[in-house]
Parts: sequence; C-alpha cells; structure tokens
Amino acid sequence: MPDGSLVKGAPGNFPADRALAYHLRAQAASTRAPEKFLETTRLGQRLLFGAPWLRPDPVAAMEAMSIEEIAAVYEAIPPGVSTRVNLSPLIPAQIPDLIGVGRRRHLDRTGLVRQRDIADLMRYAALVQGANALDRFGDLQLLEPLPDPARLNRYSDEQLFALALYLCSLRPPRNPNPTDEAARRGREVFFREGCAACHTPPLYTNNMLTPADGFTVPEEDRARFDVLARAVGTDPGLALRTRKGTGYYKVPALTGLWYRGALEHSGSVAALEDWFDRRRTRADYFPTGFRGAGVRTRAVPGHEFGLDLPPGEKRDLIAFLRTL
Repeated sequence: MPDGSLVKGAPGNFPADRALAYHLRAQAASTRAPEKFLETTRLGQRLLFGAPWLRPDPVAAMEAMSIEEIAAVYEAIPPGVSTRVNLSPLIPAQIPDLIGVGRRRHLDRTGLVRQRDIADLMRYAALVQGANALDRFGDLQLLEPLPDPARLNRYSDEQLFALALYLCSLRPPRNPNPTDEAARRGREVFFREGCAACHTPPLYTNNMLTPADGFTVPEEDRARFDVLARAVGTDPGLALRTRKGTGYYKVPALTGLWYRGALEHSGSVAALEDWFDRRRTRADYFPTGFRGAGVRTRAVPGHEFGLDLPPGEKRDLIAFLRTL
C-alpha cells in the first residue's frame, strides 16, 4: 500500500519477472558456456509455456531469441502482472486478489477450474504448488519419464484444508474511500447502465463465464456451465493462446478495486481512469500497465461499457467503484 502496509491476500507488487530478467542477464554474463546456457534457457520457455498444438505456437518465437531478447520479454512485465507455468511471458496475467476467493465459482482468469466447495480449492492449491509438473497436453509431457509416485512428496489433506480455510478467512482492510455524494451518484450510474447484470451485488460478479472473441461456444457447454450469451471483446490471448485457455474469461469481481494495481486480465491498464478512457481502444494508445516487449502503443480492446459516459459521470462511477 502507499503507506507501506501490507494487505494479506491482495495482489502483490513485487516485480518478480523483472528480477528474473536481471538474473538472466547476470548468469549470461558470468557463464563459461554461453551457447549451452542459451539452449537451456530456450528449452525452459518451451517446457513451461509451449503450446505446439497451436499454429503458430505463440511461444515458438522465443526459441529464436537471444538471452537479451528473452530478458527484455520478462522485463516488460510490470508489478501486479506475472507470468506463470502454463501461461506465457508474452501473454501474462494480472495477479489475482485472493480476498473473497472462497466465493468465486471459477479459478484462474480463464475459469479453468470450477470451485464447487472447499475441496476444489484444496486441489487447485496442490496443482499450482507443484503437481502441475506432471501436466500432459496430448503428446507434450513436461516430465519424461514420469517419476514414480511412491518416491514423491505431497501436501497432506490436513495441510491443504488448513491453507484453504486460511484463504477463505481473508478479509479486506478498512476502505478509506468515503460514500459521499459523488459515490452515491456513481451508484446510480452503475445500476442505470446495467453494470449489475454481470457485476451483481453483493459479490459484484455473477460468477459466470464470458466467451472470448473468436471462440464458438459448444452447445454442451451451455448446458454444463453458466455462460453469458455475449462476448465483451477483450483481448483473447489468455483464453485462446495459452495452456490455460478455455475459450472463456470469468466475470471478475469488482470488490477491492481501490487497493488493487493493474486492471484487465493481462494488467494492461494501471487505474480505473485509464479503463474508462475511450482512447484505450485505439491502436495508438500507450497502455499504462502491461504493453509487451518492444511495444510502445497498442489498443486495449473490449468492454466498452462506460467509455462514452460524460466526464462527470465517469468520475462519479469511479468514486463508487472505489467504495466496494
């Protein structure tokens, strides 16, 4: 937080990917086998992020990069945004807010895991804390051969249950934003414009999935999942071009916006004022969050709701959103 305090469960702002870029450069400068180091680094990108069933594989470009170019990819990822296994440093994700996670129906930006009860949260924690090393994507197997399960360690059910209980116990800090006249007017704008249809109180999400642009919803999915009838036009990269891709994004909760950092599923904008700026949909826009290595301007498309409100109503709406 600006005052130096920490909020347990809130999105972190440690620049982990930029630290990785620093260490890559340092290792490259000190290694006695630069060609081997480059080969190993490229292989690591393929193992962690490759999706060879896609044509072209979005990560394939990194197999022709130098160490400096790979480091630049990681250096371009700002605080509040992170790459992680099965995503891509080219298509990172906004770090999620864990406060309120027990009330989310889906986990991951793409709704990859359904959360029906606390056992699903326990399984998800085990998966992302090591079990994903055993992932297999068709012919792509991360570990070959697979290790003998009898020789591996695992978290106990008691440990995972305790962790899940802790996550569900997280509460937001006291909100310093007043519910003043501007916030009350903003609340009226919020309901008048129909925002509550997707961002339904009291969670400020309807916990549904929205299809990504370019994805055709299978009929069986409409029967199995809660899928909105329309796409909102946001960039489909996470949903269609990573291993965590499902074709969907989950409708995000708006609670806690006041203490979060980067916004949008890839953290492309840094503040609510930027999100409601019509200019963000233009190709000459300078994103205030994640842009990408070597990228100066690009559009932050989609979710155009509220972009054409009068300036005063935008300010009021933002004031209301910061009270949630």
